[in-house]
Amino acid sequence: MAAGRRGPGDAPPPFGDDRRAPPLAARPRIGLEGRSGEGLRTPGRRGQLAELFEKCAAWKDVQVLKIAGHYPYYRVIEETDGTEVVVDGKRLIMACSNNYLGLATDRRVTEAAADAARRWGASTCGSRLLNGTLSLHDELDRRLARFLGKEAAVVFSTGFQTNVGTISALVLRHDLIFADRMVHASLVEGMHAAYGETKRFRHNNMEDLERLLSSADPNAGKLIVVDGVYSMEGDLANLPRIVELKKKYGARLMVDEAHGFGVMGQGGRGTGEHFGVHEDVDLVMTTFSKSLASIGGVIAGRADVLNWIRHKARALVFSASMTPPAAAAALKALEIIEQEPERRQRLWDISERVHRELRGMGFDTAPSVSPVVPVVVGDQALCFRFWRRLTDLGLFASPVVKPAVENELVRTVFMATHTDDQIDRALEMFQKAGRELGLIPHEKPHTRVEVKMARPGVTGFYSSHEGGTTAPGAQDGGGRLEIADVLLQPDQPWSRRLSDAAEMITWKALNAGPEDWKQLGELPVRLWQKRRQIPSLLISAGMNFVSRRQQGGQSSERDA
Repeated sequence: MAAGRRGPGDAPPPFGDDRRAPPLAARPRIGLEGRSGEGLRTPGRRGQLAELFEKCAAWKDVQVLKIAGHYPYYRVIEETDGTEVVVDGKRLIMACSNNYLGLATDRRVTEAAADAARRWGASTCGSRLLNGTLSLHDELDRRLARFLGKEAAVVFSTGFQTNVGTISALVLRHDLIFADRMVHASLVEGMHAAYGETKRFRHNNMEDLERLLSSADPNAGKLIVVDGVYSMEGDLANLPRIVELKKKYGARLMVDEAHGFGVMGQGGRGTGEHFGVHEDVDLVMTTFSKSLASIGGVIAGRADVLNWIRHKARALVFSASMTPPAAAAALKALEIIEQEPERRQRLWDISERVHRELRGMGFDTAPSVSPVVPVVVGDQALCFRFWRRLTDLGLFASPVVKPAVENELVRTVFMATHTDDQIDRALEMFQKAGRELGLIPHEKPHTRVEVKMARPGVTGFYSSHEGGTTAPGAQDGGGRLEIADVLLQPDQPWSRRLSDAAEMITWKALNAGPEDWKQLGELPVRLWQKRRQIPSLLISAGMNFVSRRQQGGQSSERDA
């Protein structure tokens, strides 16, 4: 492109044409001066660099986790067969993939991708607007629109781009977005890119949503945005009530079904189908990197709305289209989802068993009612230690901490293709790690734990918190945890903490029964058995200290 000219996708200069960059000779020659050891050390120059990069040098969270041996991210998977992976030469049970139906390694899907690569090549090398729409993309648009029961659909290169492109194209100045505080980060980025105003309501709090809707300009365009299944905690959007409010206040509704597609509802069409309100959902979005075993995303809805998105969504117009292998893989996976509902049945059988067994051990998996199984820990350092121990035992899981979640947890998902033996071994690992770290009691309660699961055909609730369901022992930490809570009160002086702890210990001693004295006699043996945990406990204390120092008492808004 000729110098001084801009293409249609280029942003205008941030300050206008009259505020040009200084001539090349007048610009600081930071690179050359830095080589000689001069220039960068002057206060002014250093100040210029520090303004942008200083936060990067000061951020030590990753280094602390790596030193502690608790860094859980960017793990390199050397081999995989779907249900098991090899990391650092060790075979692990994969327990946190979003490959819900196990189709990512299904031979029919991989062969369809390979055939498409041979026929169409590895890439389209163009956007859908120009030269990047193959017959594969056109067929995928039509097939997904039919499956989702909508007039039209359009596929994007990724699920993230689908949300960003759709929201930013539809919501213009004077329009309003009403979004749950816990929606996915891609939806948040779409709100940031849109010209309209965003109002966030408390998670699944319908009174808060109605408060915002009722106080909004009645003449403004309104879009309610929620996840169908919340990806970290596993609870559902209260779609029946949201639909009522949508109709009452003249809003439109967009549901991200990334974790509901292929999983929720009799036909796998998502949370709207599960609750019987699918026709009232104006825009249905899903990604292909979960049940559809590929990469990409789709938005489906009214034909005129989709025509607007096709031509106005910059994330679609200015991005290369899905690769041919990815499109072909998604088509084949969709075909299998339609023809093999038993996969969804198997997924729910496994998920319900895992929820029941973990809660029976004393773990807290609330508020999930879906195949997402969050094991709530509640402390960042302990969460990383728990993840590390599970990894050492042979389980690939994911720790999730603030601000992505309100309470730190280890997120797990088991696939329809896991065997009963793999589930047995995974549960044994959870029990062993949980007992070693004091997350669950050493003796399993002799009671059967009933769990709420939003299986196809089972409606009436969206969260296991509703109705007061809690995990046995999850909120009853016993005397040890109560004393620890007293000692760790940051707003009390140490003299007060020690006095309160001594009083509590005295009270427990005066009210001790035979079983308490028996446990006290076993204390030296238990301390000796836990001696190897002392270095880990000290590291955890250091991690928490560094984290508190760097946060400076500030909290971050959850965007993931």
